Amino acid sequence: MAMNVGSADGGEDEVVSTINTTPLVDVMLVLLIIFLITIPVVTTSIPVQLPKERNEIRETKPENIVISVDQQGRIYWNDLRINSTTALIDRLKKIAVLTPQPEVQIRGDGGATYEGVGRIIYACQRAGIAKVGFITEPPVREQS
Repeated sequence: MAMNVGSADGGEDEVVSTINTTPLVDVMLVLLIIFLITIPVVTTSIPVQLPKERNEIRETKPENIVISVDQQGRIYWNDLRINSTTALIDRLKKIAVLTPQPEVQIRGDGGATYEGVGRIIYACQRAGIAKVGFITEPPVREQS
């Protein structure tokens, strides 16, 4: 840090009108170093494995059961309409005892409520079905 003590010839004291920026630069460099050290600590988070998107083509086997839910919440066994959840449970119990047990695949309408799909999952759970899958359409990929 420099200090101006006046002129050497002993004349009048001159007013120094310049700003000493050395302390300002020192503070800014310290702040820069602090930010560079703390940014990697802030950006790290809990390590988790995120699911990867994959397009898996599966063949529908004839023994698999496809249960559909339309927009109004009506349940269909292949093309046959099921009137109640208890009727669905009864039909699924007959299938659950087969060896090997077929897979139940649920086709839910995009505009359907979660309640309709939830009733099918509940019926599968009550009947003892081990494999339940969902049939979806893959997202449309933009061509670049």
